[in-house]
Amino acid sequence: MTFPLGNKPLLFLAPLAGYTDSAFRQICKNWGAEVLESEMVSAEGLIRNSVKTLQYVHFDESEHPFGIQIFGCNPLTMAKAATLLLPLKPDFIDLNMGCPVKKVVRKGAGSALMQTPSLAEKIVKEVKNALQGIIPLSVKFRSGWNFQNQNYLEFGLRLQENGADFLCLHPRTSSQMFSGSSKWEQIKILKQNVQIPVIGNGDIKTPEDAQRMITETNCDGIMIGRGALGKPWLFAQCSELISTGTYHPVTQKEIVKTIFAHLDKALLYKSEYVVIREIRAHLCFYTKGILGGAELRNQINHTESISELKAIILKGFSLI
Repeated sequence: MTFPLGNKPLLFLAPLAGYTDSAFRQICKNWGAEVLESEMVSAEGLIRNSVKTLQYVHFDESEHPFGIQIFGCNPLTMAKAATLLLPLKPDFIDLNMGCPVKKVVRKGAGSALMQTPSLAEKIVKEVKNALQGIIPLSVKFRSGWNFQNQNYLEFGLRLQENGADFLCLHPRTSSQMFSGSSKWEQIKILKQNVQIPVIGNGDIKTPEDAQRMITETNCDGIMIGRGALGKPWLFAQCSELISTGTYHPVTQKEIVKTIFAHLDKALLYKSEYVVIREIRAHLCFYTKGILGGAELRNQINHTESISELKAIILKGFSLI
């Protein structure tokens, strides 16, 4: 992959478990997301050929450039999983060393690896060797385990030394989870001290945030996660602001058109029964802030058909 794209940093959609399936990724792509990633995938699950695990790595040809993010704590298992993914032809493999969720860190994976940098080094080295230079390797990590142990700079340098091709820093500690604010100054410091591209992640909620992160950190790319939920057009607005200095607000018609496209795309991969239930989480975000949103969400949560759901949405957005 080339950094930057043209004269501006790349716009990444962050992996978000339970949200960034293929349907939502494609919606974000249509709205200007330039690099997509799978939901976080267990390396152990992959090598066991778990059907449930494999569904998370499916991606459509339209999603390129596309990365598959894996997590684990055993270097050989991670390397074997990466090898198994090569036939799928992703554009890069991403190693998750930043997830703070308890069930992940209890196993010594995710952000727990920031407490064992020597093990993190071995994982990067083994996976890099397994990829044989066919595709790049990236690593996503945090500031550190807690406020007393913010080792992101040393950690990033060690990952670079052992073969990482680019890095993504979410400048919160593991103990913070998703609370507080991310410290973008740390992205700037990391960028100044490594020779490989650095992607900035954390608290990009508006186009102005994206512009400010670029200005303050000089990062090579911006990764947007929770800020894109219910607002996939954020990517287009960020790109427009960065390129032209201004951007267009989204209209009610565009929001409804996006929701319907999201529903139709999801139905290509899952049954109506499943889509109806999974889309509810997204619709909580799509409908946030609109007049009568609480009642609208109540109706959404009690419908059992796509056609009825679309009618409820049209009425809720005052388009019928």
